[in-house]
Amino acid sequence: MSLDTATRDRIETLLKDHRVVLFMKGTRQQPMCGFSATATNTLNELLPEYHTVNVLEDSEIREGIKVFGNWPTIPQLYVDGELVGGADIIRQMYGSGELHQLFGAAAPDRTPPEISITDKAADAIRAGTANAEGLALHLEIGPDHSAGFQLAPASEHDIVVTANGIEVHFDPASAQRAKGIVIDWVSTMQGEGLSLKFPGAGGGVQSMSVQELKHRLAAGSITLIDTRPAQGRAIAPPLPQARVLEEEGYQALANLPKDMPIAFMCHHGVSSRGVAERFAAHGFTQIYSVDGGIDAWAGEIDSSVPRY
Repeated sequence: MSLDTATRDRIETLLKDHRVVLFMKGTRQQPMCGFSATATNTLNELLPEYHTVNVLEDSEIREGIKVFGNWPTIPQLYVDGELVGGADIIRQMYGSGELHQLFGAAAPDRTPPEISITDKAADAIRAGTANAEGLALHLEIGPDHSAGFQLAPASEHDIVVTANGIEVHFDPASAQRAKGIVIDWVSTMQGEGLSLKFPGAGGGVQSMSVQELKHRLAAGSITLIDTRPAQGRAIAPPLPQARVLEEEGYQALANLPKDMPIAFMCHHGVSSRGVAERFAAHGFTQIYSVDGGIDAWAGEIDSSVPRY
């Protein structure tokens, strides 16, 4: 496939105008695929600013960039006009320290963190990885303390920790955030699974009824955060007092005072609890999840709010 002159000129202009350019699906604030999210999460660790191009909004660039660099997939990272690679290469270079060197950042701290794994969690991990021959257990922890386990091949650049007989692999940033964590196996209303508790975590998530929420909003004694995606907010707009997680982002809200009373509201009160647990793990001490979500608010407080 050939690349027309107009599209080539557009790409070359982008690369000339910006030192670091990431061609991706979605935006830095809202990636629209897992690989693009991986790329932005990694770059966010090192760069306060870089330019992104949402290829979903421009079919000519989406197809043209694949031809331009002879690279068939998205995302693609360019630095100083040169193709670095896709999400996997970005992560590999981050783990090895090559990305730090490329951007003039200090080499990553590779000190293994001290972690604890309870007996229940260790038993569950052993059972779940019994047939995972050749794969290692990786734990990635984001800036907002959101965490994800996955089985993937080990890398020579992984930071490896063994606790209670379980080997866990980290990238450099996750290793620093993992200091002092306790990995446990818990049962909740949403099911069973591994859970992380961070040092200094608050007293957990409390439930709040919509009646109590109404009272506390009127008194100005609670900060309300709407965790719903844009589609839901388009049908039933957030309450006037609410801040919107998707618009402000985890990082901005994580900088709120740790003793501030905060309530999280979603559609039915399920996903908001998961978000609330992240903030509780981040050291917030007065965290609530609104039972029944905005659907309960519409049914019990304000019938003018659309239900969906």
